[in-house]
Amino acid sequence: MQHLKKIVLASGNAGKLREFNALFSALNIELISQRSLDIPDAPEPHPTFVENALAKARHASLLSGLPAIADDSGICVTALDGEPGIHSARYAQAADGTRSDTANNQKLISALQGVDDRSACYVAVLVLVTRPDDPQPVIAECMWPGELIDAPRGEHGFGYDPFFYLPDQGCTAAELSPELKNKISHRGQAMELMIRQLQARGLTPPLEV
Repeated sequence: MQHLKKIVLASGNAGKLREFNALFSALNIELISQRSLDIPDAPEPHPTFVENALAKARHASLLSGLPAIADDSGICVTALDGEPGIHSARYAQAADGTRSDTANNQKLISALQGVDDRSACYVAVLVLVTRPDDPQPVIAECMWPGELIDAPRGEHGFGYDPFFYLPDQGCTAAELSPELKNKISHRGQAMELMIRQLQARGLTPPLEV
């Protein structure tokens, strides 16, 4: 089986593209954003992260003719019964479809006013398909536990990172260096798991030690 050389990222999110590029660089795999190929976003009608990630990966692969990787990720808050969950990116979406991290964060923190339990976790599910009808998609899922705070801290990251506090690090996800975040985040852990699976299937070369 040939090694993967070029993969389409089924996302137009610039933050995700930066993180994925950093994670794939050691494997000499070229990562292309679907936006650069004028591929529209896939519908995300499913109730689970894994189903939506698979739908996005198959959609990008079908329209590009290339292997594709997609992630469906979000933040699940204990006191809100797992919300925003799969709706994280569009939690405070306006009627005209406009989305913003600022609006999402404001809505989430407002929903937690007066709530003692601030525990939450980031969830990332990565799915890679080598072709649109790949019967054996590579799937990796990881969680990153933390707590939500009322005031933003940090200049890095995106999404809910400025409000996502990590007790073991003593800072928010937005205060981590990009290098450390890529290593310990939900997406970083899922990517490490995925790379091991890709290597086990012979789709990528072994990493040099």
